[in-house]
Amino acid sequence: MISRIDLRGSLPENLRDVLPRADLDVEAALEMVRPLCEDVRHRGAAAVRELTARFDHVEIDSTRVPAEAITSALETLDPRVRAALEEAIRRARLVHRDQRRTDTTTQVVPGGTVTERWVPVDRVGLYVPGGRAVYPSSVVMNVVPAQEAGVSSLAVASPPQQDGLPHPTILAACALLGVDEVYRVGGAQAVAMFAYGTEECRPAQLVTGPGNIWVAAAKRLLKGVIGIDSEAGPTEIAILADESADPVHVAADLISQAEHDVIAAAVLVTDSVELAEAVEKELPGQVSATKHSERIAEALRGRQSGIVLVDDVEAGIKVVDAYAAEHLEIHTADAHGVAARIRNAGAIFIGAYAPVSLGDYMAGSNHVLPTGGCACHSSGLSVQTFLRGIHVVDYTREALAQAAPYVCVLADAEDLPGHGAAIRARFDWEIPER
Repeated sequence: MISRIDLRGSLPENLRDVLPRADLDVEAALEMVRPLCEDVRHRGAAAVRELTARFDHVEIDSTRVPAEAITSALETLDPRVRAALEEAIRRARLVHRDQRRTDTTTQVVPGGTVTERWVPVDRVGLYVPGGRAVYPSSVVMNVVPAQEAGVSSLAVASPPQQDGLPHPTILAACALLGVDEVYRVGGAQAVAMFAYGTEECRPAQLVTGPGNIWVAAAKRLLKGVIGIDSEAGPTEIAILADESADPVHVAADLISQAEHDVIAAAVLVTDSVELAEAVEKELPGQVSATKHSERIAEALRGRQSGIVLVDDVEAGIKVVDAYAAEHLEIHTADAHGVAARIRNAGAIFIGAYAPVSLGDYMAGSNHVLPTGGCACHSSGLSVQTFLRGIHVVDYTREALAQAAPYVCVLADAEDLPGHGAAIRARFDWEIPER
């Protein structure tokens, strides 16, 4: 059901190249979404409606969801789901509120200061997937950090179901968060709508949220027009475990992420052959007992999933750092110590009682995370995603006079005499040499 890769003996220099990972040809998809985005650019809402009919097989008369549909979704929401969403929102607010930045002023010289001022993006488009599964939790993960950052204008887009509306739990989550601007639009056309704007939707400065390959391709294509958080690929879990790990837990956690998609990645890195064998024996029974067994089995059999054998936990740390997983679980005897040494992961889950499922819904952390190895250079969604740092420079005449000779010397060194002249124009005396 799942393949093995044996890296015992020595780790190859090109470690990242030999590890399991899904193929995701965003460049090929980019050429397919280019004409769609151009269509939205030139024809606006009419193009969005036509593309929705073409790809979602739903006819809509307008892209915006009526306010009464959002209200109705909350009124008819299962009370248990409402309670769970409210608790998820509460926990997410606690974590994201503590991420707020404060302005910092540094006195460089007497009379000369630089202040870093943090300013939220004016308007953001938040994308919530709704294809193979629906994700009201992604509404929480997108909206809460944007609100805590102080973004004044939020719009959510999610693909329509057969009734012409996004899934009711998605609409209900929007209602709980006070978001009343919601669009029944998915795929590349949603990103283009936020980037260019239409008669029915004002353009945004930033678009965030996970999506399929078409969403990722549209983000790559339009990132010069609109800011993006990341190009999200298939979800992935890596588990670093030793002989102390429980194979039942490990198998269940691999399955939990394989459940998302047939190209989801599930990788176990271990120095214990006994654990590897126990997990291999455990998987078939757990998979057959799940609702989406065929999807999960295909994901586990795929080239993106596997069990990687290493000599010891030290080698395992090198492997998972090279892999840079979206989600990384640590199931080792010294889980906290090992976790502290990890440098590359979207989110780290320590020990038997912090499974990825907790982070997906209720840990308070954000589940919009870098995929495809991008965790080695990128972060997950946070309040910081929605903020811009602006340097405010405030110098007195005396402070400028002190800096003037240095500025003029460097301007001359770069053959930019106009820079020096802009300094000299402020003084009626010759700037001394330094």
